[in-house]
Amino acid sequence: MTFSLDGLRRWPDVEAPGLVATDAADRLLLDESASARAGLGDGDLAVIGDGYGALTLAAAGDGGRGIRVHQDPLTGERALAANAERFGFGGTFASLSLAPGVVRDARVVLVRLPRSLEALRDIAGLIAAHAAPDVVVFAGGRVKHMTLAMNDVLRESFARLDVSHARQKSRVLTAREPHDGRDPSPGRERHDDIVVCAFGGAFAGTSMDIGTRFLLEQLPAVSDDGGTVIDFACGTGVVAAALALRNPGLRVIASDQSAAAVASAVATAEANGVGDRVEVIRDDMLGAQPDASASFVALNPPFHSGGAVHEGIAPRMFADAARVLRPGGELWTVWNSGLGYRPALERVVGPTRQVARNTKFTVTVSTRR
Repeated sequence: MTFSLDGLRRWPDVEAPGLVATDAADRLLLDESASARAGLGDGDLAVIGDGYGALTLAAAGDGGRGIRVHQDPLTGERALAANAERFGFGGTFASLSLAPGVVRDARVVLVRLPRSLEALRDIAGLIAAHAAPDVVVFAGGRVKHMTLAMNDVLRESFARLDVSHARQKSRVLTAREPHDGRDPSPGRERHDDIVVCAFGGAFAGTSMDIGTRFLLEQLPAVSDDGGTVIDFACGTGVVAAALALRNPGLRVIASDQSAAAVASAVATAEANGVGDRVEVIRDDMLGAQPDASASFVALNPPFHSGGAVHEGIAPRMFADAARVLRPGGELWTVWNSGLGYRPALERVVGPTRQVARNTKFTVTVSTRR
């Protein structure tokens, strides 16, 4: 089958009108890097931040093999695998963590620019430390999401930086001559009685977002009654660490689809001395958890799918929490009050009552019927 960017799907991520699997930035990155990619040997190309496989599979369609790929969301990783299977490109790439192996001795690296400068700093430092000395990095994105500070971050690790002309509201930064490379390491910040650790790509970084803080103020004591206790969409693992700290002996599962979040949550649990009681899992929704196995789930649901706002994400999470909760189990949720999630929680999970509300957020508890 001939590869076509137009044939890419987002599945198993959310699919809906207006949510795309590729965009003009992918096309510009491929065009700007075409001559550099020509003639590369197996294993010479690395791709970081590929949404759903556009960059990886287009490169495979051009003859690339041994492509090493890192995608932070697990849904993106699975979408790449599914798209590769449909186009007959299985075996042309390997999905790896954001660690030296993904870029070691690479001669060309394609990067979709992350929103976070700290995430870009982690990526640039890793490439500079472990890629080939003559590596060329093509980092692209949508102009509306790019800032001049991204140029400065890349210059921390590369001596030469060129900027493409904009095309279809997209632009590519090309970096060469690596120097002062470093491996990613988590930042660390104390908030009252909790230490928060975060790698560059984790939501909210080492700060504590106000929704999570409000949820923490409402959480009850949780006993170990044999049911699983879960911090769903755990981010940096703040709620999981707090539950373990406040409830001695309690074991908690922290789950998130983001690789940066999972690494951060592991570091947060260790920093708070509860690493032996917090198990961190990278998972799409709660797919690894059995039906009717949990007695308590805490959730601060995201409302973005990649860069797009989509209100269908939280209801899917409510449904999976309902599947995992046993009858009588509780889902504690914090949400932006303007989103009005209570009817969905009532319908999908069970009887729902408001626990607290401030000027921005609402905390509810839903009991599994």
